[in-house]
Amino acid sequence: MIVRSFKEIEGTDRHVKSASGTWESKRIVLAREKVGFSVHETILYAGTETDMWYAHHVEAVVCTKGEAELTDRETGKTYTITPGTMYLLDGHERHTLKVTEDFHCICVFNPPVTGREDHDENGVYPPPEPEAWGDPQLTEEV
Repeated sequence: MIVRSFKEIEGTDRHVKSASGTWESKRIVLAREKVGFSVHETILYAGTETDMWYAHHVEAVVCTKGEAELTDRETGKTYTITPGTMYLLDGHERHTLKVTEDFHCICVFNPPVTGREDHDENGVYPPPEPEAWGDPQLTEEV
């Protein structure tokens, strides 16, 4: 059993700030836990716009505070995301999040991230490492 709080991981290697300066993420469950998914609390900052494309992951996002405009760059369709709204990127959609009010959300990734990821020039996280799938044959921690 694992019990930890977002508060206790502030300032650790699980607390990641993007190179772009548009978001920070507290990654409370990672690939190293070997459960097949990761869980993060992410804040995207008001007045920012972030292009993302999870080419190698599926992501579910639940907004807990704030507001953002989500645009599916493939269809052009736009959605207003507010507290209590969930979106699921089950088709690896290229998308943009334009934040109008600091946007707090809980994110779940499958396969899990290692905790070191940041978006590349295309908004992509790198492909998952084999241990991200929780391979029982692997003994080395991520």
